[in-house]
Amino acid sequence: MKIAFVGKGGSGKTTLSSLFIRHLAANEAPVVAVDADINQHLGAALGLPDEDAAALPAMGAHLPLIKEYLRGSNPRIVSADTMIKTTPPGEGSRLLRVREENPVYEACARTVSLDDGDIRLMATGPFTESDLGVSCYHSKVGAVELCLNHLVDGADEYVVVDMTAGSDSFASGLFTRFDMTFLVAEPTRKGVSVYRQYKEYARDFGVALKVVGNKVQGQDDLDFLRAEVGDDLLVTVGHSDWVRAMEKGRPPRFELLEADNRMSLQALQDAADDSYADRDWDRYTRQMVHFHLRNAESWGNAKTGADLAAQVDPDFVLAESLGVVQPV
Repeated sequence: MKIAFVGKGGSGKTTLSSLFIRHLAANEAPVVAVDADINQHLGAALGLPDEDAAALPAMGAHLPLIKEYLRGSNPRIVSADTMIKTTPPGEGSRLLRVREENPVYEACARTVSLDDGDIRLMATGPFTESDLGVSCYHSKVGAVELCLNHLVDGADEYVVVDMTAGSDSFASGLFTRFDMTFLVAEPTRKGVSVYRQYKEYARDFGVALKVVGNKVQGQDDLDFLRAEVGDDLLVTVGHSDWVRAMEKGRPPRFELLEADNRMSLQALQDAADDSYADRDWDRYTRQMVHFHLRNAESWGNAKTGADLAAQVDPDFVLAESLGVVQPV
């Protein structure tokens, strides 16, 4: 399942995504975690020392390798240079699986050992001083979108993406790439404002959206969230001594996380698993093509000097059964 965590800055989005990743690992699920936030903190939240988190390879820096690998022998893609972040797969493209070994993971992923198992961690890379004035952060997360476009994953496999804060993901089709989106909201007016934006933007694309109330301290906070987001409120999370210790760099073993919070994490997994029944690979592929054609017309054709609409394979539908990867 492909799962996104979104929310305004400071909502606790990265903390909750890291707790969810730990929970999945404790349940022996295979996990690929992706830090797609402009502020790269997921590695540290998963327990990496600062120097190790800073040393994670940047997916954006390996974009040429990613493109060349995913292109495979697709005859509709004349060169890797003509691929953009929305380029969809077609006959001959190489696809990614959660559990496999491939050159993309070799270059961009690192294994992180948690209390109850190992996960793969990937990062877009930080927005650096050299990017100021000459680059857009959406070019960084383009590598994430391209990989998700070429990913086939099963019901018992998880890709968890810690998204950039606010509603920036709507600048591309990235927000449609997930089976479930968890929006982390504090019980404040600002806390629910991003929810309203997501709800409005996602309405026409069938995006499954659930709200996780964070920093909820009492019945008044709970009543406020219920009044503002209604049935979209899935669970709430309150104060956690375990999280406070984790933020100081001294987390206890994950099994000591408070029982109420562990139950909330299980509710998140249950909601994500339940969304599997609503998977529609045909719609998923159509949306991929929709955003590719929009990007091609608005800027991609001019940038690459190619007709990127010709990259669309009209007979191709991404599906779980297409999991056999071509040899390198």
